[in-house]
Amino acid sequence: MNRRQFLATSSALAAQAPKRRNIVFILSDDHRYDAMSCAGHPWLQTPNLDRLAAGGAHFQNAFVTSSLCSPSRASILTGLYMHAHKVEDNFSPLNEALPTFPQILQKSGYRTGFYGKWHMGGDSDERRPGFDDWYSFFGQGQYENPPVNDNGTHKTENGNITDILTTRACQFIDRHANRPFCLYLSHKGVHFPFQPSARHKKLYADKPVPRPKTIWKNDDLDAQLPDWVKRRRYTRHGVEGLFGQVISYEDAYRDYMRCLLAIDDSVGEVTKKLEEKGLLNDTLIVYMGDNGYMWGEHGLVDKRAMYEPSMRVPLIAHCPSLFPKAQKPKEMVLNLDLAPTFLEAAGVTNTPKMHGQSWLPVLAGKATNWRKEFIYEYAWERDYPYTPTITGLRTEQYSLMLSEGLWDIDELYDIQKDPDQLNNLLSGARIGYKRGRMIEQITDPKLKELVTQLQKRLAQSLKATNGDPRRAGEAIPGYANAL
Repeated sequence: MNRRQFLATSSALAAQAPKRRNIVFILSDDHRYDAMSCAGHPWLQTPNLDRLAAGGAHFQNAFVTSSLCSPSRASILTGLYMHAHKVEDNFSPLNEALPTFPQILQKSGYRTGFYGKWHMGGDSDERRPGFDDWYSFFGQGQYENPPVNDNGTHKTENGNITDILTTRACQFIDRHANRPFCLYLSHKGVHFPFQPSARHKKLYADKPVPRPKTIWKNDDLDAQLPDWVKRRRYTRHGVEGLFGQVISYEDAYRDYMRCLLAIDDSVGEVTKKLEEKGLLNDTLIVYMGDNGYMWGEHGLVDKRAMYEPSMRVPLIAHCPSLFPKAQKPKEMVLNLDLAPTFLEAAGVTNTPKMHGQSWLPVLAGKATNWRKEFIYEYAWERDYPYTPTITGLRTEQYSLMLSEGLWDIDELYDIQKDPDQLNNLLSGARIGYKRGRMIEQITDPKLKELVTQLQKRLAQSLKATNGDPRRAGEAIPGYANAL
């Protein structure tokens, strides 16, 4: 083979090789799905997120499979359900034997950088596997003048943490613009206590604070709710005991929105840097919240519960060379899907088994047999004991929520007919003094069959993902003889 033939062959092979796109993942904390102007918020303005969505895809049905920071972040990294990665609270470290997408990209030749909140194991801020550059802090960190670990050097920075992280992320892009890189920018914002940057503190002071339909006490609605929900109303995670009563509902809400403005600025700065470097067209940018947030739904604030605002998240993707712009996909996509999506975008083919799946085929209009349902799970926390262990199944139509270890009622909502979750179809199925399972307390034959089928599908999904199918509450053959 002469030189000309060699070069021609090499060019042909290069054309066939998967494109190694840069990955920029921007994760915010507790960002509610509709808290963006492009999502219809009545007065919050997020021009940079809006621009990203207009030039890419804004997913309309994005969810987390556990609405708590660390379990969700572990699922993002591994593509696994909580019952598989075992990070069930905000204290447990992620098992370093589990492969993560940064580790896989690093081994594939990517330069990897992590900037921000890690939160899986609060007793350490040390570098985690898979990252060449590391800039993080203990646990939640702090908004102003934060102590940080800068690649092994511990120091205190001056300024607002959102801006500091953004500057460091842009410097990472500057350093590695000539090779494939994966940037993971993990913001502390907008976690409580909400502390807006100085430039945003006085904005929106005259704006009316919206309230959901279910924020007020209502005897008819209360009669349909589990007792634990009614009791949580009076805790720090409810509207009556809001954050330990250190701030009013109105001030907390406005400060939450003000904190989001710095996040939006961050998205704009990172996007601008990529554009300056000529990388914007071929870089996959993904913006997401680590879980949803309730602002009074069913009398609750914060997350953890399986109600829609708690588990829905904003998810925006942008990569002009990879998929068309201005898309609003309605497919159900999950935090589990981030890892396989990033690996496909990077051209990595030899990947470990994950419960999630890449949504790039969705954006290309080539998705077949896309998911119709997923598992939701939350594990009871000793530090916040007013929310029980929850296992649920969210389908395209129904949301089934099962709590464990309580003398209470479970919940089932028809999301298509009842998006505000006002009519609990299981309100009459309280165990009370009776023996047996919840299913035996349902008198309507059609409803009983529906719940039976949902529990069966939940049990199958748990079993298929190495979970415990008994958590579905399904009646086990012969159980009546054991009572």
